[in-house]
Parts: sequence; structure tokens; C-alpha cells
Amino acid sequence: MSDSTAPWLVAGLGNPGPEYAANRHNIGFMVADLLAERIGGRFKRSGKAQAQVVEGRIGPPGPASRRVVLAKPMTFMNLSGGPVTALKDFYKVPTERIIAVHDELDIPYATLRLKLGGGDNGHNGLKSITKSLGPDYLRVRAGIGRPPGRMDVAAFVLKDFSATERKELDWFVDRAADAVEALIADGLERAQSTYNS
Repeated sequence: MSDSTAPWLVAGLGNPGPEYAANRHNIGFMVADLLAERIGGRFKRSGKAQAQVVEGRIGPPGPASRRVVLAKPMTFMNLSGGPVTALKDFYKVPTERIIAVHDELDIPYATLRLKLGGGDNGHNGLKSITKSLGPDYLRVRAGIGRPPGRMDVAAFVLKDFSATERKELDWFVDRAADAVEALIADGLERAQSTYNS
């Protein structure tokens, strides 16, 4: 399979289970759900990996649209690398066509940053993916800001968004989904110039 026909793999990172659904750590799942809605697909359990997947196309109808596999790893966050690697192998996705969508503490809330490669910044989902694939995959980093006061980071990321944050959450998830689509359609530099705030 040549690179030009290989699909893109978008992995929204989060923890499975209803008790985690609205957590800050699960913004990757929220973005994946919105993208699935946009392409008219529904997540189904994959037979190839511990993940839920949707296959479809992103972009304008016709030759410009791109094949995409949306995935939500169903392991816990710190084991995300296993399902992402299994899906990469099954769908023959080159590493440079893998996009991880994840929460990021070091960016203010509702701010996006797109980048290729880099460290994991203490994020267990990225740590696991990097251990399996190396660091050279794309990231859509969704800022959640730092915990207030002396609150423990682990407790902060596993809490639901605050009432104030929720006012902007739909807009933020929508913008992050737009950024994923732009990465796939226009490439990193153009998407960065639009979405890196």
C-alpha cells in the first residue's frame, strides 16, 4: 500500500467508562466522538485492538477526501500505546499519519497547539504511545491549564470540567475537531498557522 492511499489514524485519548466520560483527561474522547458524528459513523469495538473505531472519510466529497480511522483506546490512558500500535499495523498507517488528541496541562484552558513529535510532558497516554512508536507522530494538544493551588495533578485531570469551563467546552471540542480535519487536509504548517493560539 503506497503512502498516498494509506489512511490516517486519529487516536482520541481518554479513559473508558462512564465515571470518566466528563473528565479533563477525556477531552481526546470528546473530540473523537464529535469527529465520528461529523463523518456519520458510530464507534464499534475493534476486533483488531482494544479500542473502539470508526472508519470514514474526512474532507470534501471526491478525490480530495481522506480515509480516516478514528480510535478510542479502551485500555486505560497509561496503556494507550498497545491499541494505537495494533491499529497502525492492521491499517498499515505510516507513523506520520497518526494524530493523538490529548489534554495538555502546560497550555491554558481552551487553547490548542498542534505539533509533530516532542516529549510526553509527563502525559501517560503519550508516554505509552511513544514507547511503542517513537515520538514522531502528530499531536493535537488541548489545553486544560494547571490545577489550582496545591491540587494534585492526577486528581485534577480526573475531575470533570468546572461549570465555568463547561461554558466554553463545546466550542473548544468543536475547534479541536476542526484542527484535526485541517491537519489531515492541509498539513501541519497551515493547520498550525490557523489553530496554534
